[in-house]
Amino acid sequence: METPVKKIVYSGIQPSGTFTIGNYFGAMRNWVNLQEDYRSVFCVVDLHAITMPQNPEELRRRTYESIALLMALGIDPEKSILYVQSMVPEHCELTWILNCCTYMGELSRMTQFKDKSQKQGENIRVGLFDYPVLMAADILLYQTDLVPVGNDQRQHVELARDIAIRFNQQFGETFKVPEAYFGESGARIMSLQDPTRKMSKSDENTNGFISLLDDPKSIVKKFKRAVTDSEMDVHHDRENKPGVSNLMEIYACATENSLEAITAEFAGKGYGDFKKTVGEAVAESLLPVQKDYQRLLKETDYLNQIMRTHAEKASMMAWKTLAKAREKVGFVTV
Repeated sequence: METPVKKIVYSGIQPSGTFTIGNYFGAMRNWVNLQEDYRSVFCVVDLHAITMPQNPEELRRRTYESIALLMALGIDPEKSILYVQSMVPEHCELTWILNCCTYMGELSRMTQFKDKSQKQGENIRVGLFDYPVLMAADILLYQTDLVPVGNDQRQHVELARDIAIRFNQQFGETFKVPEAYFGESGARIMSLQDPTRKMSKSDENTNGFISLLDDPKSIVKKFKRAVTDSEMDVHHDRENKPGVSNLMEIYACATENSLEAITAEFAGKGYGDFKKTVGEAVAESLLPVQKDYQRLLKETDYLNQIMRTHAEKASMMAWKTLAKAREKVGFVTV
């Protein structure tokens, strides 16, 4: 009996700042689980990072840190392809081909472009406008079946689908049409200072997010400062108690306790005890990751080897698709 071919999962993350527990509980932890059942391709998308101004040395350093941290979180290079985007040139060539199948109106409607372009003022960079096509190329190069995303990225997957369908209709079957994958509900972790906003590593208020690399004392201190409400009971109600509900969901992620069990655990206790306990649980859950990360970051030769060999693996997969696309549009191959 033939072994079923595993579906391909593709996802990427920018090396543009500090990863937060929002990134981890909302996405990265699911990546680790996906490795067991899917052919997983994970990418540090440094090409996407330069759509916003970057310090070159810092970008290079953060790329190493991102690879080390993803491995510390459980991405296994024996089970998954883990590579750096700029080391696989097929991404850029396919982006140009797909640019010629994409409409200006589609890109101008992208929500994240509207949000990010406001920060660049009048001189908006072409890369910021065009990066959804690069994202489509990322996905389509690997004949991806499923793209793990949150709701904020759903629009990008829809664009990738539209481009794939349009190309296939014009030139013949070339790309697999991917689907967004939401999987097990990844937690939507909100800011500790404004629980109506998603936790973000770009938050100017550092008390609003927890970095995966924050030391235990800092983590507990940030949770003690977290916004709650004027009541004193701990129960889940996103609409009326967004701050408390957010802390409960974070605690559930760190301990794997149910919201019902958490409500019972803190019955009759004040917010002070609750916030301190949540902070300590998060700090404890991150200690093994931080220890492994620090170890890996010192092994530069090993990280270089992983990046080099996995870029080669990714390039072999990507070239098969790019060669097909090149032939379909009429490029000469000799």
